[in-house]
Amino acid sequence: MAVAGVAPTSGLDDGPALLDELLELAEQARLRGDYRTGAAHARRAVAIAGTAAGAADQARALHCLANQLLRLGEHEASIAASRDALVQFERTGDDRGTCLELTALGMAFSELGLFDEALEGLAEAREIALRVGERSLLYWVHNRIGVVHSCMGEHEQADVHLRHALELGDERDIEAGFCILNNLADNATGLVPALRAAGREADAQAALAAALDRAAQGLRLARAADHPYRMAICLDNLGMLLGHAGRYPEAFGAIDEALDLATRHGYRGLQYSAWRHRASVHRLRGEFAEAIRGLTQVLRRAEESGQTPDAMTAHEQLCEAYEQTGDHRLALHHYRRYHLLERQARSDVAAVRARLMTHHFELDNARLEAENARLETELHRVRSRELEEDKQALQRQARQLDRYAHEDHLTGLPNRRWIELRLPELIAMADGDRDEPDLWLAIIDVDRFKGVNDRYGHPLGDEVLRRMAGLLRDGLPGELPGAMVARLGGEEFLLALAGVDARQAAEVCEALRARVAAFDWGRLAAGLHVTASFGLAGHRRDDDHGALLGRADAQLYRAKRNGRNRVEAA
Repeated sequence: MAVAGVAPTSGLDDGPALLDELLELAEQARLRGDYRTGAAHARRAVAIAGTAAGAADQARALHCLANQLLRLGEHEASIAASRDALVQFERTGDDRGTCLELTALGMAFSELGLFDEALEGLAEAREIALRVGERSLLYWVHNRIGVVHSCMGEHEQADVHLRHALELGDERDIEAGFCILNNLADNATGLVPALRAAGREADAQAALAAALDRAAQGLRLARAADHPYRMAICLDNLGMLLGHAGRYPEAFGAIDEALDLATRHGYRGLQYSAWRHRASVHRLRGEFAEAIRGLTQVLRRAEESGQTPDAMTAHEQLCEAYEQTGDHRLALHHYRRYHLLERQARSDVAAVRARLMTHHFELDNARLEAENARLETELHRVRSRELEEDKQALQRQARQLDRYAHEDHLTGLPNRRWIELRLPELIAMADGDRDEPDLWLAIIDVDRFKGVNDRYGHPLGDEVLRRMAGLLRDGLPGELPGAMVARLGGEEFLLALAGVDARQAAEVCEALRARVAAFDWGRLAAGLHVTASFGLAGHRRDDDHGALLGRADAQLYRAKRNGRNRVEAA
């Protein structure tokens, strides 16, 4: 490998040689933790590939850019680059590239709180990895699935996937080895206190001992590679684990070293993590005044820089710290501020999802246009050979492709792509001059669906979703031709009611809720009972679909918080 930092050879024309050199320079920058330089090289590579290279080289350049942007925290831009790369990988039939891109996409989705999208893409990646039969692909898929579950707070499930990835790893791959060791250590910072809170002290001690060993191994690899980002993230996790072990001086030493590296190299996210962990160790030590002082500084910095997730975490931990000191007034203040930001974050996630849906729609159009062009060429060949039967077969194939693009394969309902097309049309037709909305959207969520999967298994969970789809679809009033239901994803459905007022919309939702609750679910499995929560929102003047979905999602959250199996409307 060339020496890091070497500039591209002067005098080269834009072409394959320069493209390869730029991608090599971007990779060198990534390996030393200089992601901004790596992103600059990758952007230039994408520009060159877009004008002078084939689909395979375009996919390589876009994949490189997506990885750099992910580490810079530019998650929406990373998703856009990954999706563009996926189109190129699919065109070339590169299953391995498609699998790796889906794993990168899963991480970016997870960072934005879009966990359903992350797990859906990773499930597809796992199927590809199993089909290809490549051990390293399965390693990365299980590694990333574990990280997503860890972000969701499901630490025991995350540990299962991460330990499976550890078994699949190749000892010769230093980067992969560091990655899984660090992810196991990071997950343990949540797993250990969760086990202790459940009264499982022996399990907690075993998990802590294993995590300390893995963090130490990961740190040795990071120091050997002289990689500041890896050293900082590993030291930060090690410090938190040492705090859980009661080794407080060592914990503060590791966290302070992590903070110094993060500050010197501009790793903003790691700075916030180190500040929070330092305060957490003070709390573990019983030094609540120091913990509160540190968390207050974290909160101030997060609010100044607009880092809502960091501000939420600071409010949550300040609430716990004040509660431990007996100051219930300030504990309540931070509790309320946390939940206010949580509602804002849910709206932000809905807005991000709407923006990404638009980009996905554009990509689907590009795919369909490319496929239509291919079919058109084939039709011309068929006409020239005067094979009418072949022509009809191709037309049937085109219809099947169109159906696949807009129908959910599990439930038979319209899918998210259909929603992306239809929802803007419904909003455009809504009468914005009326005093009361005449378009209503409801997001419907199957209550405690994870528990159904855990207790009865995923095949029965799929059957529950199919029955739920039928109950909702068949329960729509025949006198409301503007009523329609679709599957958003996971256990969520979308109900659209056009040409109705608030009372009618609420009555339809309540009737559907009651229909679901009254269904004899015990026919599917003994002891099974399923209910659904509805979040209903009416269209307002100048609403786009993101804002309308966001309000419906907020009402769904309210229905969940108020006990589930209910309709909440705004």
